[in-house]
Amino acid sequence: MRNETVNLMLNRKSIRSFTERQPSEVEVEVLLEAARQAPFAYQAYSILLRRDRSKNPFHAPLTFIFCADLYKIERMMEIRGWKRSMNDIFTLLLAFQDAAYAAQNMVIAAESLKMGSCYIGGAPLAAPSLRKEFDLPPLVFPLVGLAVGYPGENPPVRPRFPRSFTVIEGKYPRWSEEEVSAAMEVMDQGYLDQDYYRQAGFMIPLKEGMEEKYSFDNYSWTEHISRKLGLWESSPERIEKLFRENGFLGDEKDQKTESPL
Repeated sequence: MRNETVNLMLNRKSIRSFTERQPSEVEVEVLLEAARQAPFAYQAYSILLRRDRSKNPFHAPLTFIFCADLYKIERMMEIRGWKRSMNDIFTLLLAFQDAAYAAQNMVIAAESLKMGSCYIGGAPLAAPSLRKEFDLPPLVFPLVGLAVGYPGENPPVRPRFPRSFTVIEGKYPRWSEEEVSAAMEVMDQGYLDQDYYRQAGFMIPLKEGMEEKYSFDNYSWTEHISRKLGLWESSPERIEKLFRENGFLGDEKDQKTESPL
């Protein structure tokens, strides 16, 4: 059974090229209102908006950055005479949920307005520059960016793992090599059929001394993702540093020093 909303979701794809058409203020308001009406745990999020195409990914007319925001929540608690005792990790998990729900609501709203979007997963690594650009207080942490505008391209819908590899009823299976390989084949052949990595020029280089066995004839999704997870960010130190610079994961004394509360 299909309806218009479901069709939008099933046909959605990331857009990395945008036309010069500028979304109207009414359309921007619709996007923001749709995001704000998302389900939430604590509403512990904020949305930053940048309209400068020269700074926006893919020169999109709009970039929204969805942030976990405990600064304003703690301000609210202060008025009520409370101080947060919930630990940073669990509180951040809840705030990340809030920001993610809002972001996905905006994605679907954009689709309904014939606009396209692309998530920018590297937003946390840009926390220092975003903190400076938007003068962010402590306890506000960028989770994900979203480039939005009118599509300048019409790529195909990208492959997904088979449903049997994603949806689990009952006990979690211990996948056999054959089952995992079958799911990998769906993803890899799907991307190869679209010639995605060759056209995009995406191939993550190996470290010095590692033998390259792939070309764009056989380099596809599972190798690309494996290289990301196998080569990048092996130490948590940079991420921990970003959290600490934004007021999280310090001891009680550090929190008092960094937070205006």
